[in-house]
Amino acid sequence: MKAEELDKKFDDGEDVLDLFDLTTLKRPALETQSVSINLPQWMIAALDRESVRLDVDRQSIIKFWLAERLEKSTVKL
Repeated sequence: MKAEELDKKFDDGEDVLDLFDLTTLKRPALETQSVSINLPQWMIAALDRESVRLDVDRQSIIKFWLAERLEKSTVKL
């Protein structure tokens, strides 16, 4: 199918998702990579208290706070 045909189907409100192989879908710049970080015990304890208070896991808090800080800085995500 040509791009123009796909555009027309989409513009006409047709469901075009079945035309794509979603198993190979990637989110550019959002792929994850594991990192290891050593933190003082007091930081881990504080993160754990906050995770209980917010009912989320420690990793989620760390990712959220890092993203929040990076958005405020000059670093572009």
